[in-house]
Amino acid sequence: MGRIFLEHINGTQKLYNCAQCDTNLTNKSQLISTRFTGSTGRAYLFKRVVNLTFSNVQDRVMLTGRHMVRDVMCKNCKTKLGWMYELAVEESQRYKEGRIILEHALITESEGMGELRPRNYEEN
Repeated sequence: MGRIFLEHINGTQKLYNCAQCDTNLTNKSQLISTRFTGSTGRAYLFKRVVNLTFSNVQDRVMLTGRHMVRDVMCKNCKTKLGWMYELAVEESQRYKEGRIILEHALITESEGMGELRPRNYEEN
């Protein structure tokens, strides 16, 4: 079995990680909305998330209509974290296509690296 290659989506703002194994998933600059609901409660919609594996496409009727979705799991520990929208049937929901929902209860938030400033070597 080979080594799992994990990406790190850097950020100076808040980072979002898998609650089970602390694998980095995304950062606050990728956050679109916090006003979603998943099976565990509150959920967030993101533009880009790394270190995921995907299930086969499934047809689901959700609160906002019929969608084709894939479950998303942590690439490192295989914990289910949410889903990705493949296709929205209703025109008003098409903005979700290709976007990923992460359930708040299944992720953790941590501080990013902070703002990086050039060091002034003349100050000692």
